[in-house]
Amino acid sequence: MDHTFVTTSTGLEGYKVTKQLGLVRGITVRSRSALGNIAGGFQSLFGGRLSIYVELCENAREEAYQLMLQHANVMGANAIINMRYDANEVMQGVTEVLAYGTAVVVEPA
Repeated sequence: MDHTFVTTSTGLEGYKVTKQLGLVRGITVRSRSALGNIAGGFQSLFGGRLSIYVELCENAREEAYQLMLQHANVMGANAIINMRYDANEVMQGVTEVLAYGTAVVVEPA
């Protein structure tokens, strides 16, 4: 699937939705290692950007996004509309990241 056909909007400009296939999602659950938590704690002492945790969040979002794309491909979609992310702490230091949207088939308008 072309990544330009994934949008947070309700449609794709220049394309019409010909078939709505339903909800697609990708979910991952991640935690930082003990060493990573120590490094993150050390970074937090000095304030500013916590690159250890930024990297963890980016990796989790990318994994959830890729899983969502795989789900859409299995369903036969060529686009995803209304795409969103959600994240919840499952337990101390363990976070669930969910990417979800509506799988659709689009064609040029």
